[in-house]
Amino acid sequence: MEQAWISMKDGVRLAATLYMPDGAKSGERFPALLEYLPYRKDDGTAAGDYPKHAYFAHRGYVSVRVDIRGFGASEGAPPDREYSEQEQVDGEQVIAWLAHRPWSNGNVGMFGISWGGFTALQMAMRHAPGLKAILATDATAELFHDDVHYIDGIAHIDEFELNMDMAEGWTGAPDYTLDEKVLERRFETPPWSLLYLRHQRDGPFWRERVRPLKEVTIPSFLIGGLLDGYRDNVTDMLMQASGPVKAIVGPWNHTWPNDAVPGPQIEWRNEAVRWFDHWLKGRDTGVERDPRLVIFMQHWHPPDPNLENVPGEWRREDIWPPKDSQATTLFLEPDHSLAEAAAHIDTHQLKYVPSVGVEAGFWWGELLSDVRPVDAFSLVYDSAPLAADLAILGRPQALLQASATAPLADWFARLSDVAPDGTVTQLTGAGINGAQRNAMSDPHDLVPGKVYPLDIEMHLTSWVFPKGHRIRVAISNALWPMMLPTPYSMTTALGLGGGEGSRVVLPVVPEHGTVPPPFSPPELSEERTDVKTEGFPWPGEWTLERDEARHKATVHWKGKEGSMYPWGKESDYEALTYEADDAHPETCSVQGEAETVFALKGRTLTWRGHLRVTTDQKNFYYEYTRELLKDGTMIKSKTWQETIARDHQ
Repeated sequence: MEQAWISMKDGVRLAATLYMPDGAKSGERFPALLEYLPYRKDDGTAAGDYPKHAYFAHRGYVSVRVDIRGFGASEGAPPDREYSEQEQVDGEQVIAWLAHRPWSNGNVGMFGISWGGFTALQMAMRHAPGLKAILATDATAELFHDDVHYIDGIAHIDEFELNMDMAEGWTGAPDYTLDEKVLERRFETPPWSLLYLRHQRDGPFWRERVRPLKEVTIPSFLIGGLLDGYRDNVTDMLMQASGPVKAIVGPWNHTWPNDAVPGPQIEWRNEAVRWFDHWLKGRDTGVERDPRLVIFMQHWHPPDPNLENVPGEWRREDIWPPKDSQATTLFLEPDHSLAEAAAHIDTHQLKYVPSVGVEAGFWWGELLSDVRPVDAFSLVYDSAPLAADLAILGRPQALLQASATAPLADWFARLSDVAPDGTVTQLTGAGINGAQRNAMSDPHDLVPGKVYPLDIEMHLTSWVFPKGHRIRVAISNALWPMMLPTPYSMTTALGLGGGEGSRVVLPVVPEHGTVPPPFSPPELSEERTDVKTEGFPWPGEWTLERDEARHKATVHWKGKEGSMYPWGKESDYEALTYEADDAHPETCSVQGEAETVFALKGRTLTWRGHLRVTTDQKNFYYEYTRELLKDGTMIKSKTWQETIARDHQ
């Protein structure tokens, strides 16, 4: 491991750790693999970085981890937002620096998960010279629709806001300097959550960071999870990218496949080496003959947040949508059944209950408990017991004829499997902000009572419904606390009947597909012995409280993590409290508390972040405070407060 500085054109230096191959011969040249993100290579990701980068270094790569400017050991002030123009311009310079090192063969690849995957996609869109191939895991180019600020175009606040808004103010390991020349620029950076709340519709703010997927011309290896909120990007890339695409989608959440929970776990690093060997070293490793997509077909399992392995099988698909996929339409019937024949004309009404949805999850993924508590406050439609197994693979669609008695409403469609004993396993779903019915960039009030056609494309899933089970579609107007509630009491309605009546379209495929080559099981990882990490804030623990007399509900969430380094101990604590009032939908709140304590030699530093967002019918009321304590004494504090008009949210 070698530490290096990479100078930007404006004089700011970015900090890099280079994992160099041992035993290199004089004059031997290697490709570089870059992971580029803000999560502090010397402390925050140190334990997890080593097993990946060391693996690649052992196989003939200079594997490089770089902190973006203003984070960790890198110099400068944090950018004004995620995926900023500054970050991307710096990224191009980092790639050029790597391509021109004396040890370099001129070829650079990028890889990463989440932020690192986003960055790899964005640098590919910019056609950064020297960048020849990427591997992006759990990443998306749809920053407004998919990312954690607005999910499906609807306002969302979670643990990520707490983490990033506080981390903007940190200085780098191992000294965590309190020199004002370094500290002030970071500590005074406005919290990003405030900036995102000012941009409540799609448009240039979100779009200027990315380019159309067709502009990705270099080879792209994508890894996704059917329990991950960013999974739709995989199939979007298969259909739209101009360069070669290889993809693996397993039954995973937001994680690397070799340590995924739930499993089955597979080794991905050997697949990455095959990929990069081909495109960066010019070796024929067979990747161009690999399946374009290998995806896990999930078989039924009961709802269980602690499931260790999802039952199912891998299948190969070389085109998307699958060539043997058939769109099967099921109509929502007046008797609350699902049937292939169009129903007679009818209308179903639903009273809006803002506090329902907790059991459906904190984003469109994760293993869930039984979702019947959400179904109880939804319009529910069940098929007859299936006469044979039925498999789906793709993105189901809910096509609704909907109206509301208020000028703003959200609709959520969820697809579930109902077992003979009544247990309900949710498969997927999606939402739509009714004001964004024509375009997420151009919202308009609903006309109360007017019927609108709504197209809700659910998130990617696979599933085999067993014989005797029922298919369930549930429609609601709230999915709290995943989404912040709309502010009007109301009743909504679904129009049923006729060929254009409310219906769902399922991507039905044969139960068994082409079997792909087997994956390798996870290999033992080389670990650092001087760094230990325990726990992870997400998914944490949560409880739901309902005050039935006052029609109020509260969700408490908390998570923690601890790390040991040669220079000391880090302890992270996070908590969120969501409140909703069914009698007053306009009043909801999210309050977050984050604290990171660095117990160092001779001193203890504590960074804190306090977030509070409350609402009324017209506005969001935002307050964020960042604090720094030394040995328990406050030495720095700054608060941001702003009233922000609700823009159709």
